[in-house]
Amino acid sequence: MLILGLQKTTLLDYPGKVASTIFTGGCNFRCPYCHNRDLVIPPADVLAFSEEEILEHLLAKKKVLDGVCITGGEPTIHKDLPDFIAKIKSLGLLVKLDTNGTNPQMLKSLVNDKLIDYVAMDIKHCREKYNSIANMQRFNLDSIEESVSFLLQENLEYEFRTTIMKECHSLDDIISIGKWLNGAKAYYLQSYRESEQVINPIFSPHSEETLHSFVNQLKQYIPNTNLRGID
Repeated sequence: MLILGLQKTTLLDYPGKVASTIFTGGCNFRCPYCHNRDLVIPPADVLAFSEEEILEHLLAKKKVLDGVCITGGEPTIHKDLPDFIAKIKSLGLLVKLDTNGTNPQMLKSLVNDKLIDYVAMDIKHCREKYNSIANMQRFNLDSIEESVSFLLQENLEYEFRTTIMKECHSLDDIISIGKWLNGAKAYYLQSYRESEQVINPIFSPHSEETLHSFVNQLKQYIPNTNLRGID
């Protein structure tokens, strides 16, 4: 595992839980608005955590922690992710996985083997415009469609979420996404925020009024639609 970050305690990353957040390095997407540039494209002199360091921290803090959030980057590009999660689960902790959904085989395996308890899957755009955000050289929507379909049919706790930008997401796009995710347990719109770590800082947020209008339109498809990132 390439582990490039550890937030020792968070009340935000795992809904309703006290958690530690583990940041993996590397990603197969190049989303221009991503604020984790150094995780997506790690610098040559990056310092990584060992698995032992992470597990020692979790063991020491497990009396105050409910679980662990594993995010990135994209965690599922690492073949040893299931083994790492199994070690975390052996400590009696819940595990939440953040993923872009490009590895449905690993996602299904982790769920079926009861290694993860919550999934947050990023939805970048409507189907027709997906790669305008993902920016993959060899893009195939099939894997993402497979992950979406799998989660929609599972009894697992999960959410879908989309970071919304004025330059990229129109009302028609949002409605298209809503129809795609129709019947989902939970969907969150996250307002874009400017940051020094953004890969390509050329975007801007929608107004709060527009974001609320998007949520109202989405509720006809996903009643549990809400906003994140609004102060």
